[in-house]
Amino acid sequence: MKNMDNAAINKISPFKTLTAEQEVLVEDILSFAKQHLQTNYPAVYTIYGDAGTGKSVVLSQLFDRLQKAARTQPASAFYHTNNYFLVNHPEILKVYKEIAGPIKELYKKDFARPTSLINQLDKKEEKIDIAVIDEAHLLLSKADHYNNFYHENQLVEIIRRAKVVIIVFDQYQVLRMKSLWTPQRLQAITHQYPHKDHYLTHMFRMNASDELIQWFNDFTNYQLTPLPFSARDHYDFRIYDNAEEMRKAIVQRNNEVGLSRVLSTSGYPSTLDGGKHYIEEGDFKMPWDQYNYTTTPWAELPQTINEVGSIYTCQGFDLNYTGIIIGPPISQAPQTGHLQVNLDKYTDIEAFKRRQDLTDPTEIKNIEKRMIMNSLNVLFKRGVYGTYLYAHDPLLRCSLVSLFHEAGFKLPKED
Repeated sequence: MKNMDNAAINKISPFKTLTAEQEVLVEDILSFAKQHLQTNYPAVYTIYGDAGTGKSVVLSQLFDRLQKAARTQPASAFYHTNNYFLVNHPEILKVYKEIAGPIKELYKKDFARPTSLINQLDKKEEKIDIAVIDEAHLLLSKADHYNNFYHENQLVEIIRRAKVVIIVFDQYQVLRMKSLWTPQRLQAITHQYPHKDHYLTHMFRMNASDELIQWFNDFTNYQLTPLPFSARDHYDFRIYDNAEEMRKAIVQRNNEVGLSRVLSTSGYPSTLDGGKHYIEEGDFKMPWDQYNYTTTPWAELPQTINEVGSIYTCQGFDLNYTGIIIGPPISQAPQTGHLQVNLDKYTDIEAFKRRQDLTDPTEIKNIEKRMIMNSLNVLFKRGVYGTYLYAHDPLLRCSLVSLFHEAGFKLPKED
């Protein structure tokens, strides 16, 4: 399994076998799209699901079938339709474009970022038939002039320019104020039109037990609960009290099977100035991920084993093993099993730029705290075969070690 360079492609390949539920879902979306292409008003199909529930593979197969019909099947209702696949994440977009290369019915130009398509359609005064949107929780919900988006909401603008819009959405992957979404905010838009909602619940990415997945979910909902006895069933889950030892283990896993990386939440020096900024924990010292100018996703570049990945380079991707640093913003409240978020220790200043539609200081703080926990949720849901944890906060680190022991497990150095 060493050097699994095409893992991201294999994960969302349109040739991947679907489950029976996924097959039914794809057929239902195609039926919905066929029906609403004939009307004079837009329609929206929304797929809800947590990280790892197979949303992207559904969209990949769906879009391949759409484009095959559009370009090669004269008898199809989709023949000669003009369709686009959108994702507001440059690293994920690279994967989709790479998939499109060898498949004759898919063109690289079919895949775009939302702002690029909106501006392109406006320039040509055109509309499209079907827009398929992956990671819709990353769509801008306010203007972003720096990135040439001058409207107020990307989803609204895409709906205005398409007959059918198909999106996937996860409220626990909302990470920035300029992309602030909740199910209520989303449905205030989508439910204005003919719509259908579908919910995916089964975890496909991680080999972890349902009980361990629930433990991760409890953690990101501010609760430190006992570790389940199934935490290591068919899954390499570990707690570390030394970040450097965790790094060494991840390097070993990477040498064995590839696609293993150290990841971290914010809370350490980080500035988009082109220089290196380091995370230090005891004798551990590694630089943050650098902006990736190549066409290869960050996690698949061999040299990034020597960098710490962030939500911006790992969101949407599978990794075989992850070593996660829970940084300074997340700590344990003394003498309780509750977790707390320390906003003053968060260093991703881009995440919390103010919005004119939010004025209540309490609401703003709650949203910011939720986004920090969402960022940890993104990291928690990356590791297919194993997840290793280290906490910056001494009390939390001690508690995690104790929970590991109480569940009957030994720290790696004790094995």
